[in-house]
Amino acid sequence: MSHTTKSIKRVVLAYSGGLDTSIILKWLQTTYGCEVVTFTADLGQGEELEPARKKAQLMGIKDEHIFIEDVREEFVRDYVFPMFRANAQYEGLYLLGTSIARPLIAKKQIEIARKVGADAVSHGATGKGNDQVRFELGYYALEPGIHVIAPWREWDFKSRESLIAFAEQHQIPIAKDKRGEAPFSVDANLLHSSSEGKVLEDPWVEPPEYVHMRTIAPEDAPDVVTEITIDFEKGDAVAVNGEKMSPATLLAALNELGKANGIGRLDLVENRFVGMKSRGVYETPGGTILLQAHRGIESITLDRGAAHLKDELMPKYAELIYNGFWFSPEREMLQSLIDKSQEKVTGRVRLKLYKGNVRVVGRQSPYSLYDQDLVTFEEGNVAYDHRDAAGFIKLNALRLRTLGNRERLRS
Repeated sequence: MSHTTKSIKRVVLAYSGGLDTSIILKWLQTTYGCEVVTFTADLGQGEELEPARKKAQLMGIKDEHIFIEDVREEFVRDYVFPMFRANAQYEGLYLLGTSIARPLIAKKQIEIARKVGADAVSHGATGKGNDQVRFELGYYALEPGIHVIAPWREWDFKSRESLIAFAEQHQIPIAKDKRGEAPFSVDANLLHSSSEGKVLEDPWVEPPEYVHMRTIAPEDAPDVVTEITIDFEKGDAVAVNGEKMSPATLLAALNELGKANGIGRLDLVENRFVGMKSRGVYETPGGTILLQAHRGIESITLDRGAAHLKDELMPKYAELIYNGFWFSPEREMLQSLIDKSQEKVTGRVRLKLYKGNVRVVGRQSPYSLYDQDLVTFEEGNVAYDHRDAAGFIKLNALRLRTLGNRERLRS
């Protein structure tokens, strides 16, 4: 085991306060004999964080080594919004809710490690998933010499029962519903909730309704249209229905609107970075509305060449985030290009929300490139001469005609 190869004095653990990370905390203490520092992030997952503090205290962690931080504004401003400027979707559908939270957690852990003089960091991601990659690529990018402890890859526990036995042996409190196998695992933050495993493993079987946490079923949504407006400045949403809001407040408001209208459900079989396919059920109510609105404002403010280049680059950008390369030079290069494209992406979008659907029904901008005179069928337009189209078509047809002649001569 790798833990025998290095003496660790102090480790910063990404700690939720749940059973698994509490077992990890105790395992770090008993296996490495090191001091554990806990970091718990409020990413808008909707859970109380004070129980995490109490649990850490109960397990002998000093108060000065318990870090609990509300990072919701930073999360949306510096991670979610830059990503949405790119309209990023992994494999054309997934809005990257889990992926985009990992670099922020990794960054905070490294900052705390420097503050408390820790020589290691640790996370609770399993050895089969993407999150181990995302956390660790983040750690190494920010602190190349840091030692990383990944308990799920190191320890000898072979089953849920052996984990529970370890918890009982060390007096770690176990909630009644945690004694058996959980029906599915959940990750949540202000952007989304993600559920996978157990009852969701058969991709043919529809997810049970109780899996959904962030949305009501579209068929149960009100039989009435909700009309809203979203204002953008330089590609970022700044107001809903004319009311200016901070990034996290705005996303939370869109989440409520999405939830009430059954918007943002996704049942996806995706390709993990580690090589296997997995089935996940995602709910991104506010993000789904935001994506449509952002594309709506871009449609009148972005030049065709810029818009099409962005769309070509988006799958690469999304893949970098999914695979954990947020802190890579290529993601930062793409971000500069994307941010440059957003300089005039300012204006207002009108949307209708109805039973799981989001429709853009209006858009306006002081920087609009949409010219009503150009597209009108009425006469009197001097900027566009219909006769010019003939030469344009002939030039574009030249190679096709050449090819056609060659084929005719050969036949």
